[in-house]
Amino acid sequence: MMEFLYFPDDKSEYIPAIITLVVFMIGAAFTMYFLFKKSKKEEKDFDEKYKQLDNEFKD
Repeated sequence: MMEFLYFPDDKSEYIPAIITLVVFMIGAAFTMYFLFKKSKKEEKDFDEKYKQLDNEFKD
């Protein structure tokens, strides 16, 4: 009934899956880092523009 579920007796068959998992986890970590970095930069730019507009309207 569940033929797709396969647990090998030879545990060395897990090595390629673990390597793939590690590669994708590292890629996800770098992606999150760069998205966070870009988000902070955009927030800083937005704050600068907002302060500039706010100062124009106060004058």
